[in-house]
This record gives sequence, structure tokens and C-alpha cells, in this order.
Amino acid sequence: MGEESSLVVGQAVQGAPIISSYNDRIRPLLDTVDSLRHLMITREGIQLPTIVVVGDQSSGKSSVLESLAGINLPRGQGICTRVPLIMRLMHQPTPEPDLSLEFNGKVVRTDEKHVSEAINLATEEIAGFGKGISNSPLTLEVRKNGVPDLTMVDLPGITRVPVHGQPENIYDQIKDIIMEYITPEESIILNVLSATVDFTTCESIRMSQTVDKTGERTLAVVTKSDKSPEGLLEKVTADDVNIGLGYVCVRNRIGEESYEEARVEEARLFESHPLLSKIDKSIVGIPVLAHKLVQIQAASIARNLPAIVKSINDKLNLNVAEAKRMPQKMSSLTEAMTAFMQIIGLAKESLRKILVRGEFDEYPDEQNMHCTARLVEMFNQFSDELHKHAESDPAEKFLMEEIMVLEETKGIGLPNFLPRSAFLTILQKRVKGISSIPTIFAEKVWSYVEEIVISVMMHHSEHYYQLQLSFRRAGHNLIAKMKERSINWVMEIVEMEKQTDYTCNPEYLSDWNKLMVQQDAFMTYVLTNVDWPSMIKLEGFGEIEVSHLKKYSHVLQQAFDLKMRITAYWKIVLKRLVDCMALHLLLSIGNLVNKEFEAEIVNELMGPGGGIERMLEESPAVASKRQKINKSIQLLKKSKEVVAKIMDKIGTYND
Repeated sequence: MGEESSLVVGQAVQGAPIISSYNDRIRPLLDTVDSLRHLMITREGIQLPTIVVVGDQSSGKSSVLESLAGINLPRGQGICTRVPLIMRLMHQPTPEPDLSLEFNGKVVRTDEKHVSEAINLATEEIAGFGKGISNSPLTLEVRKNGVPDLTMVDLPGITRVPVHGQPENIYDQIKDIIMEYITPEESIILNVLSATVDFTTCESIRMSQTVDKTGERTLAVVTKSDKSPEGLLEKVTADDVNIGLGYVCVRNRIGEESYEEARVEEARLFESHPLLSKIDKSIVGIPVLAHKLVQIQAASIARNLPAIVKSINDKLNLNVAEAKRMPQKMSSLTEAMTAFMQIIGLAKESLRKILVRGEFDEYPDEQNMHCTARLVEMFNQFSDELHKHAESDPAEKFLMEEIMVLEETKGIGLPNFLPRSAFLTILQKRVKGISSIPTIFAEKVWSYVEEIVISVMMHHSEHYYQLQLSFRRAGHNLIAKMKERSINWVMEIVEMEKQTDYTCNPEYLSDWNKLMVQQDAFMTYVLTNVDWPSMIKLEGFGEIEVSHLKKYSHVLQQAFDLKMRITAYWKIVLKRLVDCMALHLLLSIGNLVNKEFEAEIVNELMGPGGGIERMLEESPAVASKRQKINKSIQLLKKSKEVVAKIMDKIGTYND
């Protein structure tokens, strides 16, 4: 280690580069990533290998970057770095440095003497005057003899307490920017720590540990080693904060020292200081830091480049596929008509699948679009509502309604003849009581179908906003017609049930006979028992109250017969209403899809004011989407070309 240290000192004295052994091999890799970053490939969701420099305020972050770049960066109280500063360091053989800044789409040339001022001016243009920060990056390119080939992103120093001129949430703003840059797995975190503080209390350590718990992509550089040499060796060897890529201890440039002089003094410090000289020479000094960063950066780029290539290809293929799915621009009415009929055909087929055939592969995760299942649920609810209605409660005021009706329909004639008018009176009252339920149900079904039809039409015409108003209007008109027909039909069915009593269903006689079997026992129980309980159990009715019936003995037998007849027949009426409603609505929905839909839409769009010619106009949303997709495709193609040029060099580096 002593020979290596002496060599470093000698190089510094002679003004040699900080590091040069890897430059010829990693420069193409770094240029590739820089080119991709310049193309803003990250906007496509593709992450790039990046060295991200973080540190608490006054940790010496600027001094480290100055030593690596060999230039003066802005200094002062508070936050000096107010925007992400992308530093591109490039070794060049010519002695004259070449410095430039790029921001807000422009390039500004500068030099070593004025670079700090230029950075301040650019920062003010990006983040405004004062002490606020911005997430818009500023790129500083330094082409200079002797600098390592590195690209780093310097982020604002972490401060918890805002000073005068800073926003109250300055900490949260800085944290958000830092987390955005250090969270991606491709990021290498360069954590700058001051030797004068306890590492475990550093906010930058806390942040980096939230995204890199094991520290496998974190490298720590310890500044101000000369100001706090006591215990530094123990700090970096104990590694209480999990720095997986290791530590490098450095000495900051002091006063008016030149960078060459600072390197000499740094090497002498770690060679001769009683405490610092005990630290292994492989983890001390700016040259060692530069060497580590170059190695880590090169390895990260080479490791991630295949994944970047795959991501670029995948994104490109997705965008090309989406571009093909985009509607073609219409140049004639013929093209517009073709597209129009295609929309109708697609919408019609979708409706046939989801409303008639019960298929929902187009909407697997949208349960509301699984129409046949939802319609069955609605029919079941309709049936339950009919059967649970008060008119359908067979035990309610047992026999009293029948007795009252028989009393009012009696006439002069033979006894025990059941008047048909009594049966019809009760039947009509019951039908009237439930008459609103089928109408409300029909309206509910058509409201649901209308929602489905409009949704499908809007989906298939999403690229033709000019037509969507007409499509929506046509859908509303079509459903309104279908709903009106259904309601008229329902009202007719209800009136039919009021009109007369008839069924050929054998269940009526079967159920009536089963119920009438109980008549003799019922009559005996009610009329002959003296100390009998007031409740009796009848099949089909359950427990019923009968104490009030003894005084109606003269009509009780007729009332019982009438009750059993209406009970047996009412079951037929309710089943008939449900069955007829189901058959009618299914037929109507089938006619809607197969016959009515296309005719209504064509009449609406081709009629006066339909505006089929408006299809020749492209909506702003579609135009914007088309432009965005094409822009992404061009960006990804350029990125692919950039990467293709370097892929054959990766093997050379890995060798």
C-alpha cells in the first residue's frame, strides 16, 4: 500500500490525471448513458444507471465534487445546490478546459473562472431568485485534462429547518427530489458524510437506507478527515450504517490551495498523520474515490445495459402496436363511411356478446358489463318483490277479506254457491296492488340496458369525438322507444290479469285440492271447540289467528274455499307475470341488438345534422395521443441506435 500511496503523490506532483486507466474503455459506455439521458429516455419509464450524490447540508459535498472536477462550484450559506446538477466529467488530452451548461433547451458556454457564477445564473433562471428549489435539472459538462470520466447527479443538501427566504416545506421538497433519484435500483448512491458527526444521525443515511437497506448500492465518502481524525478508523471499519460499497476518507481543499496542491497535502496527511495513517490506503484520497466511482459506474452500466436494451425494444414494440391501433386520418367521405360502419359493426357485435350470448371476454374485470348475470339477478329480485308484497301474504287477516267480499256479493239463490264476482273482486284488488312493480322493473331493466349500450358505443367511437354526441343521442332515443313499448306491454299484461281468471296450468287444481283437504278439520276446530287455543297451523299458511272467525260461521265454509282458490290461482298469476316479463324483455333486447340498433344509429348519423362528414376532423385528444405516440417512437428509435453502437464494446470491457 505504501508504494501505491507514493505513486499517487508523485502523480499529483506531476499534474497527472486523477485516474486514466479505465477512461478509454468506459468512456463509450458513459457516452451512451449520457446520450440516453440527454434524449430524456427516463420519460418513457426506462431507468438509467446513475451516480446520485446526497448529503446533509454542510457535509462537504461541494468540496468533494470540486476535487473530482477540478473546478469551483457555488459556495455560500444555506442551500447552494437548488436544482439537480448533472455533472458530466470528461477527460480530454488537450490542456485547455471546455465547460458548458445546458438547461431549458439551451447551451451556455463558460470557463473555470466564471463557472460558479454561470451555475448561479442558470439556477436562478430555473428555480427563481431567492432560496427555493426546483426539480428541473441543470447539466454541467466539464471537458478537462486529468478529470475522471464520470457522470454524477448532485442534489440539494438536506436541511430540516428553513432559513429566511426558504419555503416552510423545504425539507419535504428536498426529500421528494432525493427519493425520486435514489429509489430506482439502477442508481448508485454516493453518500457524503462529515467525519465531525455521528454517521447514524445523518439524514442522508436515513433516506438512503429506506431504499437500500443492505447498502449494496451505497458508497460513502467521509469528508473533513483532518478536522476529526479521532475514532475515524473505528467508524469506517465498524460500519454501523451498512455501507455495502465501502468508505473513502478524503481531505477537503483548504483556502487558496490549488487542486494539485490539495491532492499532495491529502496524500501526505493520510501517509503521515498518527491516526489517519492507520487507515488502509485503499480507502483514502480523492484519486481512490475517483477510481472506485469509475469502476462502480462502468460495472453498473455494463450490468444494466442489456436490460435497458430490452426495455427500449419492449417500449418501442408497444408504441408501434398502439400506433397501428390508432384510427386512420380520414381524407374522404368514403373512408368516413367505412370507418362509421365498422364502428357500428363492432359495437353491435359487442352488444350481441354481452347482452344476448352472455360472453364478457371484452370486459373481464367489469362486473357491470357481465349483462346476462346482472339481468338474472334483476329478475330474481323482481320475483322476490312480487312474492313478498303484502298482497301475496296468505296469512294476513285470515279469511276476513274473503268474508267481507262474500257479504257484499251475496244474492238471492241457493246457499253454498261461490259467486264468481267475489273471486274477481279479490283478484282485481290484488293485481292492482302489485301493478306498479312490473312497470318499475321494466324501467329499471331498460335503464341498465341503456347504460350498457351507451358505454359500448362510447368505447368503440372513442377516437371520433365528433360523433359521440350523435351516438349518445341515438342510444337515448333507441332505448326510450324500447322502454315505451315495454311499459305499454306491461300495462296490457296487468290489465289482462285484472280482466278475468283463467289458466290451463294443472298446478292450480292440484294446489287447490291440497289446500282444501284441510277444510273439514279447520271447520270442526273453529266451530265446535269451546276452550280451544286461538292459533291453528295450516299447511301453506303457517300459524294463523282464528278466534275472530266463530261469529262468521254462516259464511265460513265459502270463505275458506274462496281463500284456497285465490291462493292457488295467485301463485299462477305471479309466475305468469315473471315468466312473461322475462320472455318479453329477452325478446326485446334481442330485437334491439339484431334489428333496431343499426337502423337507429344510421338514421341518426345519416340524417339532417348527423354530421358524418365531421369524421374527417380529428379530435384534439386523438391528435395529441397520435403525436405523443409518434414522439415516443422516434425517441425510442434514436435510443435504440445509440445503444446499438455500444453493445459490441461491452464484451471488450468485460474482458
